[in-house]
Amino acid sequence: MLLAFTNNVIAQQLLGSDTTIRRDSLPKVTRSGGKIKARSTKPTKAAKDTSKNKGGLNSIVRATAQDSSYTDQEHKISYLYGRARVTYEDFELDADYIRLDEKNKTVFASGRIDPKTHRYTGRPILKQKSDKPTMADSLYYNYETKKGKVFNPSSQQDANYLSGGMAKKLNENEVAYRNVLYSTCDLPYPDTHFGIVITKGIAEKNQIIAGPAYLEILNVPIPIGIPFGFFPKPESRASGVILPTFGEDAKLGFFLREFGYYLALNDYIDLTTTGTIYSKGSFEVRERSVYQKRYNYTGSVALSFTSMNYGNPGDPARKNFNIAWSHAQDPNAHPGSVFSASVNAGTSSYYQSSPGQQSYSLQQLTQNTLQSSVSYQRTWPNSPFNLSVNLQHSQDITNRTVNLQLPTFSFNMASLSPFDSKDRVGEQKWYQKITVSYTSQGTNTLNNIKESVLFNKDTLLRYLRSGFKQTIPVSMNLTLLKYLQFSSSATYNEYWNFQTTRKYYDRTNVNNPTQPVTEVVPGFRRAGDYTFGANFTTKLYGTTNFKGKIKAIRHVMTPSIGFSYAPDFTTLDRTYNKIIVTESTVPYPYYAQRYSIFDNTAVGGPTGRRSGAITFSLDNSVEAKVRAKSTDSSQADKKISILQSLTFNGSYNLAADSFRLSQIAFNGHTAVFNQKVNINFGGNFNPYSVRFRDSIANNAVVRTARLIDRYSWQDGKLPQLTNFYASADISLNSKSKTGKSYNPYSTVTTARASGMSPQEAERLSMINQDQSAFVDFNIPWNVNLSYTFNYSLVNNGLSTTIGNTVQARGDVSVTPKWKITYYSDIDVRKQKMTTMQLGIYRDLHCWDLSVQWIPFGYLKMYSVMLRVKSTILQDLKLSKRSDFTNNTYYNPN
Repeated sequence: MLLAFTNNVIAQQLLGSDTTIRRDSLPKVTRSGGKIKARSTKPTKAAKDTSKNKGGLNSIVRATAQDSSYTDQEHKISYLYGRARVTYEDFELDADYIRLDEKNKTVFASGRIDPKTHRYTGRPILKQKSDKPTMADSLYYNYETKKGKVFNPSSQQDANYLSGGMAKKLNENEVAYRNVLYSTCDLPYPDTHFGIVITKGIAEKNQIIAGPAYLEILNVPIPIGIPFGFFPKPESRASGVILPTFGEDAKLGFFLREFGYYLALNDYIDLTTTGTIYSKGSFEVRERSVYQKRYNYTGSVALSFTSMNYGNPGDPARKNFNIAWSHAQDPNAHPGSVFSASVNAGTSSYYQSSPGQQSYSLQQLTQNTLQSSVSYQRTWPNSPFNLSVNLQHSQDITNRTVNLQLPTFSFNMASLSPFDSKDRVGEQKWYQKITVSYTSQGTNTLNNIKESVLFNKDTLLRYLRSGFKQTIPVSMNLTLLKYLQFSSSATYNEYWNFQTTRKYYDRTNVNNPTQPVTEVVPGFRRAGDYTFGANFTTKLYGTTNFKGKIKAIRHVMTPSIGFSYAPDFTTLDRTYNKIIVTESTVPYPYYAQRYSIFDNTAVGGPTGRRSGAITFSLDNSVEAKVRAKSTDSSQADKKISILQSLTFNGSYNLAADSFRLSQIAFNGHTAVFNQKVNINFGGNFNPYSVRFRDSIANNAVVRTARLIDRYSWQDGKLPQLTNFYASADISLNSKSKTGKSYNPYSTVTTARASGMSPQEAERLSMINQDQSAFVDFNIPWNVNLSYTFNYSLVNNGLSTTIGNTVQARGDVSVTPKWKITYYSDIDVRKQKMTTMQLGIYRDLHCWDLSVQWIPFGYLKMYSVMLRVKSTILQDLKLSKRSDFTNNTYYNPN
């Protein structure tokens, strides 16, 4: 809690009726009563060595004033005006006016009323020992006995404040309070606050013991009193009870939500245990720990378990769990090695069926996958080698399947020039430009494992796939004829698998005799393949000059043509390619299927057919140069990008027996209106003709379509657009009150690198995940709009699918204290809004008020939260909530 002499400086406030100023009560000094030194208009100092006086002071009392000062020599009283300061041993006092009585060893200090602004300024600020400064309207203090009185003190400890009333310092470790407000508001005289008025109390070093006290909200006394109270004042983190929220859920019954215990284990790690219980038998439990070692690492771990019953009493409960872990290492802690972790794993329905979750985030509630990654990277100085080890997890919430990599590791070598020399003189020879590199990757995977069998004993042995792949690429880059870039490459791949695949037809399966059975065969098998390639590229420039405002337009084309070759690795003469049949008939097998023993293995194997493909691409960019508005040489012409990129690409396989030409793909992007609107588009053209055929089946006409090996232009038609996408998005925001542009996508890595605490970094991470849950009142407004269009042909043109959506999100400050947030998706084709979320926030200075509303859909809910900002008093919250689990048609399955 707060001690009147251990506070932070509080901002000066407008003088009001509750400002207490004690006048200097000394009698006026007459000229006959003593000698008076004339006022000085310059800063003066009065320093007296009193160590030999009868008063027994052991140090020098130093006094200074910015404006003026004078001294009553007979009574040994000094009067200091304007930024006055008195120091004695570890005692420091600053105020606009100070009276120093050296004879009685007392100090009186006060501020003054500014005649122009009518504000009470220059309040006394006192500091002693290593304590934080404290502020008051006025004070008396005996710097020898360490006793004194403080009127209207303002002090802070942790996140709470003492203000108003009077404080009397009894000794070095105790302070008596009278009519002091203990609140969460940091203003000396808070207008909006929750607080406890302590009529009488004693503050010691580690605690405040209060006598009679009563509750006060918004300056209104509440008829809730306590005869006495105890408020701890820990100098470091302290353990304590977390009070619950009381309420009722329509399906789960009455509840005590988020009650528990906070345990401060030490300065580096803590543990928070919370739980929620419902009167109809459901419950939730959560363990969360935050750890930090300065200049080394930060992180947090959370384990959650829920058992929810949404049905009738006696029905089996739906049990879910979740594990969340984040870890970040200081980049300077261990140069050359980095360890990081981001884990989010659990049962698929955890977020959708856990009403105790406080986020109510549409992004979180509607996510389809859970992903985790734990990685370690190691580099060696002055070495081309590096090592990386990764554990990865991907979970499909819809299908309830899990993919695991346990682990994946890679050892790589950067490119080397084996024929070049450090002592080379002159330009490189062509063979000195040959480079060689090496990559290797080991994999242990479990793919498409059902959640229900993930932890079974035989899952690992039955579904684990292990392998090791090595790649050695050799390449060379040359410049031919000054403008032509030539590159060639040869790549060798080596595959090692520790499990292979065997397929066969089960003749006893009379229901589906053509469905092959697949089984895993343990054992080591290796194979290898190789490819060759070459590529030519150059740049072509075209410029058109103008006489008007536009000085010139330049078009840059980057054509590229290449050739790649790979042998046929699918022939039956290779030991890893097999064929299976059901039964033999004359002269052909009844059912037959080819497969490779490396199908569905960890690193695969050589599976490509013989290929001799010619690849081609053409990239385009267009920019304009606008003349300067003035002929002044200090102003330069301005370049404007009209089209940042438009690329066409495709290939022609000389080794294929049909359909040699691939589809022609294109994609492009640009930005307009001073780079504020980003536009992306792309699609594919089919160069072949389509043959339609009508037939009658079940007394209905059925139309089919198939591609034929004939180019569309041979039939006088253009290539058919098979799919197309286009998107445009704009992000507009005002500048904050500090003048900096708003950037809601700051990364946690950057935050941690800047020295944030784990709690601050975690809060920033939560903001990035769900910006609608956190608002910044320093940003007047923020708007994000995006438009997406998708078009595709189905079944070679028998039907089409079209998507046309608009997304809008952002926030606006209606007043400096009111803010509205919004998020919506609109299906333009169906002319309906698919998703919508509205939020209203009110900054009550030391309180937060928020309203969240999803008006329709199975996520339909609303919540109202009124919460104190104080960390110690966070548990005082008023909430009325209706969440999506209360919808009559909600089904978490």
